[in-house]
Amino acid sequence: MPEGPSIVILKEEVQQFSGQKVISASGTSAIDFSRLKDKTINAFKTWGKHFLICFDSFTIKIQLLMFGTYKINEQKIAKPRLSLVFDKGELNFYTCSVKILEGDINKHYDWSVDVMNDNWNPKKAQQTLEKMPNVMISDAILDQNIFAGVGNIIKNEVLYRCYVHPESIVGKIPSHEISQIIAECSTYSFEFLYWKKKSELKQHWKVYTKKICQRCKLPIRCKKTGVRKRNSFFCTNCQQEYR
Repeated sequence: MPEGPSIVILKEEVQQFSGQKVISASGTSAIDFSRLKDKTINAFKTWGKHFLICFDSFTIKIQLLMFGTYKINEQKIAKPRLSLVFDKGELNFYTCSVKILEGDINKHYDWSVDVMNDNWNPKKAQQTLEKMPNVMISDAILDQNIFAGVGNIIKNEVLYRCYVHPESIVGKIPSHEISQIIAECSTYSFEFLYWKKKSELKQHWKVYTKKICQRCKLPIRCKKTGVRKRNSFFCTNCQQEYR
């Protein structure tokens, strides 16, 4: 599933359609396409891994899931889940979830938990973590209600930067380490965005998919951790486990 920075890139790429009227809408999803015809797009927004197409009284929410893709001003052979045609150009989404959110989009989302939003509130994240002391940090970081937009790559790289073992328990991690993890979740997301735009993201991975720790020159371990069972890459020598 694309992480938050990739969805921000999508938002930037489709700005040519902001303020444009939908000439026709179609696709294989279950939404009412007739509602979209002749409607003007007010704005494109993102919340974590959600891509939002905002109209006057409703918003289309798109999640690209594991294998979702999109095409701007071109098509794939496969039928799109959602196709929007404008006077000049088109926007097509494939293998994704498409839903309509009614009313004011601000009533559906808490922007303060999105690590790339201007309203991101790290103090709120810290307060939420304090209420879940028995949760594994590798699960907590992937909780979209705390760190919207953070995915498995960011999780691994942040914990490696902070020298914290992914199986550490939140309540056992020193508060200054928790603060650093929270800050890095946002910082690394923006670095991810910068590197991905330059097509050099993988060059900057320090631990994700790696075999040898760059700091210790010892083997990196890969293990499915927490209740989410997502792959964690870590060094047992330099990443402290707090239990």
